[in-house]
Amino acid sequence: MDFSPYAGRWIALTESHTLAGIGTTREEASAAAHATHPKERLRLMWITPQPPYLALPAWPLSHLKPLLPAEGVWLVGGPVRDLLLGREIHDWDFAVAQGGRKLARTIADALHAAYYPLDDERDTGRVIATDPHTHRPIILDFAVLRGATLEEDLWRRDFTINALALTPEGVLIDPTGGQADLDAGLIRITGPSSFKDDPVRLLRAVRLANRLRFHIEPHTEQAIRTQAATIHTATPERICAELLQMVHDVPAARNLQALADLGLLRHVLPEIWALRAVQQSSPHHYADACTHTLATLAAVEGILALLKGEARPPSTDDAVNVPPWTWPLLAETLLPFQAELLSYLETPVNADMPRADLLKWGALFHDVGKAATRSVDANGYTHFYDHPQVGAELAAARLEALRFPKKAADFVVMLVTEHMRLIGSEKSELSRRAIYRFYRVTGDAGVSVVLLSLGDVLAVWERELTRHRWRNLLHNAGLLLNACFAQPTQIVAPPPLLNGYDVIALGVPQGPQVGQILETLREAQAAGEVATREEAVALVKSLAAEHTE
Repeated sequence: MDFSPYAGRWIALTESHTLAGIGTTREEASAAAHATHPKERLRLMWITPQPPYLALPAWPLSHLKPLLPAEGVWLVGGPVRDLLLGREIHDWDFAVAQGGRKLARTIADALHAAYYPLDDERDTGRVIATDPHTHRPIILDFAVLRGATLEEDLWRRDFTINALALTPEGVLIDPTGGQADLDAGLIRITGPSSFKDDPVRLLRAVRLANRLRFHIEPHTEQAIRTQAATIHTATPERICAELLQMVHDVPAARNLQALADLGLLRHVLPEIWALRAVQQSSPHHYADACTHTLATLAAVEGILALLKGEARPPSTDDAVNVPPWTWPLLAETLLPFQAELLSYLETPVNADMPRADLLKWGALFHDVGKAATRSVDANGYTHFYDHPQVGAELAAARLEALRFPKKAADFVVMLVTEHMRLIGSEKSELSRRAIYRFYRVTGDAGVSVVLLSLGDVLAVWERELTRHRWRNLLHNAGLLLNACFAQPTQIVAPPPLLNGYDVIALGVPQGPQVGQILETLREAQAAGEVATREEAVALVKSLAAEHTE
């Protein structure tokens, strides 16, 4: 939208970004908008008085302005970039000449928000407030300049598109040519020492290029290739933070492929890099295990899009060329459980790590054991015996090296260990007992194992996937999902009819035998063979008699 006709004025936009009101003050703009759109939720914006005529949201900027010093404060970096791109902003970064933490605390008190001191050396403070329009948390960071002047601070930043500043009056400051690179869609370092100053920027260049659909400028690309090995000097935690965002973004495979092409993958995920040399045979459509891995990741993203009601990412269809009936049949199986699956996938395992993201990590690591287990038999067929177990060990070691939280790492490792459990089950219908055993082993990761298996099959068979094989596999996947979401107390985790004391009272001596009998009883319940306490007692007596014979 061209905001130049409204330069220096306030406007009100509807949720669909149509103009609803104009005024010299925000009150005038609000009144004009409410007169014509009384029931719509409106967003008030102030248009900067000179090019590039940015639309600055009333919240938080107009609320902050009376609290900011008269001079020596600027909006900087990513927020300015996103304003120029017309993207929504959740994190607001401010550079101040002095007193970053003090200013942050003052603003937190005025907004009745939370305050956190972030960095004593850089005098940085953080405010976490709630956007009154979206009710989502908003982060406001205040940091003292990294340099004697604002311009020096901007030249020290990573890329030109992030080396932008905006005064409270709406004046854009762009010493490195960031706006021109935004217009051209380029990621360019601010200077030759940019990657040396912070090697994590090597990864960030790739992530930003994918997220913004930009290209990395040739000299910057060459610098990445030349300095790729220096990523080892960054802390594992910061490397992990970048990789988490890369795997979260869609298409994640584009990030991973770019890391491989630029020489970074071998340093940050060497186990995935090693798969490029692992040749496969039929039925795998892709000759090497790394290409198959990225195709599985793309297939999982297609499944997640289906569940969210979104269009399938083009990257999924580019990487996974399946028959046209494949996705409609998948929808018939998954969409009856859409609400339950979305709730499950959105639930975090650790802090900011939802199951959906860890499912993608499981796809990334699911075949990582193939490099160490490849063998070729006398007939020339390739085998990867025990690759899930070997892969689980490799995944656990890599995630530990990246300082992954243990609970999240255990979740991913379970996906790697059990990703073959559903595959091959299309030959027969899963019994209630088999479903119980599936969830007994996979636990909280069970539903993700189902989804990963479906994505893996799509990437393995592609156009050669038969309707018969796919229908049978989906049938068993549906049985597993139905058991989890519709029959949890009947099949997945039946409530105990007896406890250990009851078993001992029935004549079973204390020891491992008690636990074994209780597990047999739980399986019988899940299978529908035992439903009452009386039937449970009879089964225990029968089992006890067998042990005493």
